[in-house]
Parts: sequence; C-alpha cells; structure tokens
Amino acid sequence: MENIFHKIINIEAAMEHFYDGMTIMFGGFGGIGTPPTIIDGILEKGIKDLTLIGNDSGFPHIGIGKVVSRGKAKKMIASHIGSNPIAGQLMTDGKMKVEFSPQGILAERIRAGGAGIPAILSDIGMDNDIVTGDKQRCILNGKEYLVETALTAEISIVFAKKADPYGNLIYDKSARNTNPLVAMAGDMTIAEVEEIVPLGSLEPDEIITPGVFIDYIVPSKGVNWKWAWE
Repeated sequence: MENIFHKIINIEAAMEHFYDGMTIMFGGFGGIGTPPTIIDGILEKGIKDLTLIGNDSGFPHIGIGKVVSRGKAKKMIASHIGSNPIAGQLMTDGKMKVEFSPQGILAERIRAGGAGIPAILSDIGMDNDIVTGDKQRCILNGKEYLVETALTAEISIVFAKKADPYGNLIYDKSARNTNPLVAMAGDMTIAEVEEIVPLGSLEPDEIITPGVFIDYIVPSKGVNWKWAWE
C-alpha cells in the first residue's frame, strides 16, 4: 500500500527539482491560487535567471510577485504586470524581459501546450505592436492571423484545495483560475494542497484536474498528512 503515496513529498524534496535558469509556469490570478509554500521554497533556495509564465506578476509581496520583486526572473510571459510596480521598474531598467500576451490568448497558449498543440492562430491585437512583436503571420482562407506559439514549462506549480494520494485535485472557487490549464502544461507538475484526503473520498465528477497530470503533491504549511501511514 505504501507505494500509492509516492507522490506526497515535503517542500525540501520538491525543491530538489528546481534550478537556476529554468522555466516555471504558475497558476494564480493576482496571487490567488498561487502556491505560497512552493514560492517560499523557491526564494529560500535562491534560484535565479528564471523564466516565469503565468497570468500576471502578482503584487510585490504576494504570490509570484515575491520572486519577481527580488530580481530572480530574467523573463516573464504574462497578460499584465500592472499590479506589481517593481516588475514594471525591472522591465523599464532592462533587468527583466516581459512578453505580453492578451489574457485569453495566454490561457489558450497554455492550454495548447498541455494538449500537445504547437500553436494557435489569432487575429487579436493585430494592430498592436506590443502584442504582435516579431510573431509570425499566416494567411488562412484569405484572412491574416498571428501565430501564437504554445507555452510549456520545465515545472508547473499549482495550488489546490484538496487532493487524494493519486493527485486528483479540487480547487477552491475562484482560486481555480488558471491552475487546471497550468497543471497540464508542465514537463513536471507539482501541486501544493491545503488538504489531503483518503483515496475514494473525492467524487469523480467533482475532480477538476486528474491525477495523471500531477507528479508530486506538497502539503501546504500547517497541513497534517501523516494519516496516510496510520
């Protein structure tokens, strides 16, 4: 029976998979739904030169913003950074490159990455140099589109309300946001969870992210998960 719990690890074991220069995709919207224990672990390990992919740059002291504000990211792919003035300053000073993507397109690029689709076509932002940048264009049925490449990461980090030992996840209301898409788009996905419940406790139709997408489960700070061996 013990082998069914191999996905449950502590934060120290999770941090062994993180290193300088890697790409990390994160769930969350303004910090809500971004895994706090994993973020703190990243800061404690002190890794740097990261490429971060997610909805936004959080706030200076909330969510992924804690990583950005300490200058640990060399690049960010996001829909906006306006909630974190430090991110804006880093971009202005040339210390962090930012690739902006409209929020819906960003979500679709992440979804495409998780589904194994190399790119999507979109006409959103065709007249905006910030959106178009140096992106490829193509003609389909006589209409011009931007080629929006799919997004993946070496590690995806997500935050969930509940998990069973297989990694089936349930999210808490709006904290669900981009987490289900992000969970699918990582070469490895680590889920921080608030509660770990026994196998069979979750109703199949309430599971949002199937455990097949989750490699490891990290109990959030203060979570007691020793029941699994009792």
